[in-house]
Amino acid sequence: MSLKIMVVDDALFMRNLLRGILEEEGWEVVGEAADGVEAVQKYRELKPDLTTMDIVMPLKSGIEALSEIIKGDKGAKVVVCSAMGQEALVKEAQLAGAKGYILKPFDPQRVKEVIKKVAGR
Repeated sequence: MSLKIMVVDDALFMRNLLRGILEEEGWEVVGEAADGVEAVQKYRELKPDLTTMDIVMPLKSGIEALSEIIKGDKGAKVVVCSAMGQEALVKEAQLAGAKGYILKPFDPQRVKEVIKKVAGR
């Protein structure tokens, strides 16, 4: 069964890059969002199996969006994406309910490993 994933990042090129890595593995990207507000709305609509979430975004941060998603769905599987040097934000995201994290720039192998581990595949 294909994994349904939503990709959230304010940078289009990062969403495209991640989409390529995920689709290469045979997973389906069911939606994308460019900010935290859109992420929460689309999560409710699409109910993906897993969501990748950038931490630093406009309107609503990835951590705020993550908290809102978890509040509405305790079983939500969210993997946060962060740049080097954002360790404090990653810790905050994990306390808010993130199930894993991926560092930018993306290492395709690491992305796939984290997704498989979090998805239980």
